[in-house]
Amino acid sequence: MDKAQFEALLPLIVAALMQKITEQKKISHDKAFLQLYSSRLYNALDNEKTKVWYYSAEKLFQLFEEEMSAGKLELPEY
Repeated sequence: MDKAQFEALLPLIVAALMQKITEQKKISHDKAFLQLYSSRLYNALDNEKTKVWYYSAEKLFQLFEEEMSAGKLELPEY
């Protein structure tokens, strides 16, 4: 995927994940934003080479929750 395609796709993925976070955790959009953008998951998601953007919003939310509770991010190997 080229850079322009990735940059167009990333906001859609982040929006879906943000919606999942706010709904599931019942927190404000601002709080979800701060948590997501300061996470290791977001750093991985923002890097096209990690291919984390392939995951569904549900899988990304699961990884986000695991990172928040365990304090570390473990990406599954596919």
